[in-house]
Amino acid sequence: MSPRPRLLSAALALALVTTGALAQPASAAAATASAASAATVADPLLDKLAAIPGLTVVSESRPSGFRFFVLTLTQPVDHRRPGKGTYQQRLTLLHRSDDAPVVLYTGGYGLAVNPSASQTEPTRLLGANQVSVEHRFFRSSRPDPADWGKLDIWQQASDEHRIVQALKTVYGGKWIQTGASKGGMTSVYHRRFYPDDVDGVVAYVAPNDRVNPADRAYDEFFENVGDAACRTSLENVQKEALKRRARLVPRFEAEAARNGYTFTQSLGSADRSFEMTVLDAVWAFWQYSNESDCADVPPGTATDDEIYDWIDTVAGFSFYTDQGIGYYVPYYYQAATQLGWPTLKFGHLRGLTRYPGLYQPNSVIPAELRSRHDPRPMLDVDHWVRKQSSRMMFVYGENDPWSAERFTPSRHDSYLYVAPGANHGANIARLPDAERQAATDTLLRWAGVTGAQAAQRGVSSIPDDDMLPDRRTF
Repeated sequence: MSPRPRLLSAALALALVTTGALAQPASAAAATASAASAATVADPLLDKLAAIPGLTVVSESRPSGFRFFVLTLTQPVDHRRPGKGTYQQRLTLLHRSDDAPVVLYTGGYGLAVNPSASQTEPTRLLGANQVSVEHRFFRSSRPDPADWGKLDIWQQASDEHRIVQALKTVYGGKWIQTGASKGGMTSVYHRRFYPDDVDGVVAYVAPNDRVNPADRAYDEFFENVGDAACRTSLENVQKEALKRRARLVPRFEAEAARNGYTFTQSLGSADRSFEMTVLDAVWAFWQYSNESDCADVPPGTATDDEIYDWIDTVAGFSFYTDQGIGYYVPYYYQAATQLGWPTLKFGHLRGLTRYPGLYQPNSVIPAELRSRHDPRPMLDVDHWVRKQSSRMMFVYGENDPWSAERFTPSRHDSYLYVAPGANHGANIARLPDAERQAATDTLLRWAGVTGAQAAQRGVSSIPDDDMLPDRRTF
């Protein structure tokens, strides 16, 4: 229940071509036309992008060693009925070279308001180009009016299919898809529906909630993660927070009033929001903290301030407000309708909670979007991954709650790795040496490049994108 996409921010230089309004002498006009023609001929990449129907180059920047484009592509609202309306989907392109492989990065959420260049781990390992896609219904990639029935895994996979097909007119090499968490799930769904689009998938910490109510794996995770003393401390801090509700909720209400936080479109009241945050605190701790952070968990004798501040730091009381949830409504809608969600018992909190069934996605989205869960899509995807998929790599974190329900790869050139002691930031670099090398070699083979080629192209100033979300985005 704790998605946290990172909000990146950096100014981009707009590449705008303007037409002069003043008349020029014939010779000057001819020279200008000749220069413009030469410039066009000299930029085959821009020519190829401009030739793609419905693709718009919004901006371009040229930091040292690469080019970075912000783009939009006209997409059907409904790929089954493409004549019934369109929307503009945002994406970015990090260009290294024409002959480099391409990494399709699906974050599963929105791009930054002002995107800047960054590279995922597969992009860096391959010295690849990278196409990053904003998921439909996030930020500006939302149809207007918004028909929420068109927000499903097949429609988004079809968006990505059209993007790949369009950009294969620019890049003739191999394609690898990647993403983490919801982005990893998104990459799996694309592979399920369009298995020939890319040459391999690296899905990081991708949950697989194939039978939504059967979530014993999550409860078993919390019964065994870390050591017993840490687990007890975490349970006790939840208990203490709920026991002190009469004092802590007014503090939360005062903070909400100061910051303009409301609850009418999400949980409905500060008390419900408070309980949801307390329920989420232990999950959030293991998702983003390390076992060494157990020492910072306040004891049962801690003051109200210490209890409140620790939960606020780990889970964030502002998240389960209208302002905090607003950006994530498309995710929670998808979780309610298709993706599923973690159903936890919270047995240690029996008698302290007030709202049975609160910990589920329909609790946090507007009433008009609440809906019944359809289990068939996840069962279909799970079966396909186990039996028919190929060239899929799954990387999970040992101490990551989202990694408790995992995909099971097929025997067709597919692999599963678990990074020891890692949280939701698990990646190939955190694997033991032999597994890290094996995973890297597999990725290079899928992409059709050698380690030397990747290293030669990979030298640049592009910052790494760890694909870790941060839910304080408003």
